[in-house]
Amino acid sequence: QVQLQESGPGLVNTAQTLSLTCTVSGEPIATSFRYWSWIRQPPGKGLEWMGAIASSGNTYYSPSLKSRTTISRDTSKNHFALQLSRVTPEDTAVYYCARSTNQFYSNVRRDQYDYWGQGTQVTVSS
Repeated sequence: QVQLQESGPGLVNTAQTLSLTCTVSGEPIATSFRYWSWIRQPPGKGLEWMGAIASSGNTYYSPSLKSRTTISRDTSKNHFALQLSRVTPEDTAVYYCARSTNQFYSNVRRDQYDYWGQGTQVTVSS
């Protein structure tokens, strides 16, 4: 069974870089046709797709966040990571990692993704 677990600081100061890691168990992240995404949900708002890294290592980003987002992976540790720079209080959200197959979905619905992490709250202090 595939499991995803987010980890990282729950509090980040404005203008700093938010860094999260998603550790995957039950499947190598280089498994063909998989896409590993970061998705967030600000309070009172819907799910927002931030970006993804494919099994090939190619990365894809939301246009609105591309200038501030980096997604990377470490296949030896079977995890992938998110860095979001120059954060503001508007970046306060629950951050999720998730897996999809054959494609990623920028207009997110939960049923489009095979597996989700439990989510981690990140608050940006002003």
